[in-house]
Amino acid sequence: MKVGKESVLVVDDEDATRLKVAGRLERAGYDVFEASNGLEGLQGFYRNRPNLVVLDVAMPEMDGWQVLQRIREVSTIPVLMLTAIKQERDKIRGLDEGADDYITKPFSGEDLVARVKAIMRRANQAQDEIEENIYSDSDLSIDFQRHEVFVRGESVNLSATEFRLLNVLTKYAGQVLSQARLLDLVWGQEFDDSLSVARLYIAYLRQKIEENPRKPKLIEPIRGFGYRYRGRSGVSK
Repeated sequence: MKVGKESVLVVDDEDATRLKVAGRLERAGYDVFEASNGLEGLQGFYRNRPNLVVLDVAMPEMDGWQVLQRIREVSTIPVLMLTAIKQERDKIRGLDEGADDYITKPFSGEDLVARVKAIMRRANQAQDEIEENIYSDSDLSIDFQRHEVFVRGESVNLSATEFRLLNVLTKYAGQVLSQARLLDLVWGQEFDDSLSVARLYIAYLRQKIEENPRKPKLIEPIRGFGYRYRGRSGVSK
């Protein structure tokens, strides 16, 4: 692998799709590793330590959901899911289990590269912020370096997506954010077709950080517009 290049692992049992994805990403300047099934893909993840994984859902040996779960046990590396069926439940399941985005077959090479670049950009930006800040207010404490969250002194386990959402809400503490803006900040401009995802993850997060999720005091709903994090803002090293 050439020094300085970002690398992508492409996992898909369909040779034509895998070759199309790999070729398009190589032309875009990425180093690409390939795997033809889920088990091989997981082995390639451990062996090559790529910067991003493009992961098909339906595969032999191990399907994409199983591979994603195994990856999330040890890493927050960005994962872009490939699916043949554009259904809301598949999208939500992927995001719920820690995927960063998904793309439906058939897709254009331009769309693929745009999504990969956007995911990489968000991951790099998040890493820069994580290295710099610790957030703390009267209810919440976040150690971005260690991915640890404490709510009123108690440790809380968040998924990768919930963690990103909480990061955005606390970064803009006191400001009202529309659902569309949250979708943009957490999932990217390319993920613009489902405001229900933002509502769903707000609900997930409230279950974990609010004393009474039905009467939220931290993540305040702004009727007809969006949400506002009301914790006392403050960032410290």
